[in-house]
Amino acid sequence: MTDPMTARPGLTACALCSGETLGDADTLPGGQRERLECLGRAGVARLTFVDCLDECERGDVVVARPARPGREAGAAPVWFERLAGDEATEVLERWLVAGGPGVAPLPDGLQAHVLARGPGDEEPADGLASSVEPSALHGAAHDPSLDG
Repeated sequence: MTDPMTARPGLTACALCSGETLGDADTLPGGQRERLECLGRAGVARLTFVDCLDECERGDVVVARPARPGREAGAAPVWFERLAGDEATEVLERWLVAGGPGVAPLPDGLQAHVLARGPGDEEPADGLASSVEPSALHGAAHDPSLDG
């Protein structure tokens, strides 16, 4: 029997930079953080906010973590930058509902937001599997629970 919590992709967002790229132009009360919290409340993903993902110069950093089927397929978390606003969040939602990393191909609408995690750590065009590993959290030891 599959645990419903592990059947959903995870989503980790930086609490410090959530909403940063839209700033005052965001008309939604609560901004990008509220959009992400809506995804969590709707059961689209297991949402976690952390104080920092150590990508402070980028803004609106979000990490999609594979659910169990994606991990079993060899997928790693997919890191995004500047992922904010209704349109980008809706594309993210549809991808996560379809299974997310390792299960569903990465949509074109998310490609421009993919954040390479270092030399040679390019994300695959299809978003299905990767050797990309998340960095250690700023000021803290790496938490493997964030890996999915």
